[in-house]
Amino acid sequence: MSGEPVFDLRGVRFAYHGRHVALDGIDLAIGRGEQVALLGANGSGKSTLLKLLDGLLTPTEGRMTALGAAIEPVVAGHDAFRFHREVGLVFQDPDIQLFNATVLDDVAFGPMQLGLSAAEVQERCDEALAMMDAQHLASRAPFELSGGEKKRAAIASVLSLRPEVVLLDEPTAALDPRTKWVLINLIRNLGLAGKTVVTATHELDIVPVIANRVVVIGEDRKVLADGSPETVLQDHDLLIRANLIHPQLHEFAHHHVHPTGAP
Repeated sequence: MSGEPVFDLRGVRFAYHGRHVALDGIDLAIGRGEQVALLGANGSGKSTLLKLLDGLLTPTEGRMTALGAAIEPVVAGHDAFRFHREVGLVFQDPDIQLFNATVLDDVAFGPMQLGLSAAEVQERCDEALAMMDAQHLASRAPFELSGGEKKRAAIASVLSLRPEVVLLDEPTAALDPRTKWVLINLIRNLGLAGKTVVTATHELDIVPVIANRVVVIGEDRKVLADGSPETVLQDHDLLIRANLIHPQLHEFAHHHVHPTGAP
């Protein structure tokens, strides 16, 4: 990682209501242009970490900078709009982000807040919808969309601000296999376009496609591992400790797979 990191967390701890610990001593630096998969079991703190990176929460303890500055002023509302032009979070539930009459209205919402001309807003909408292969959804109402279509529309509504950093929380949750892999390839293209992409997931099969770095958050809410997809995904003991695979299922997969047609 060269240059100043986009995010730098040192000893970061976060507890909801000062009691329920969600992250416990996170040391993490993410460089510009990296594609990072945050791997962890449900409840390990991945979503909380994304909210910290997006300036929605401030650490209970420790030090954190984002885009070269302390995160606390952003959380307090100082220059938050500028920050959120650079860093965009796509929530696990797309209904949080889709609240207008049509998809186009949702995608246009961010650029309109920038005071751009109608032509510039349209240009950004066309660009964002094209990146998500969602032009055909522009005139549709969000409630009419399938789960996968909603995810694509929600991502487009973030991309229309042209952020440098895109944060994705479980983007493939509850999608059928075909829709899931369409979306994964679209996310991969964001990284190829040079954006910094951080994706929280517990689905191991998507990691090699979307990430060149994997950070594993353990059930103790600390960083358990940080390395390449190849190194992390081949460390089965690590994945078992992180509750990302089950030892018995792993053994079954290795000892009970037969060629097609075998009993």
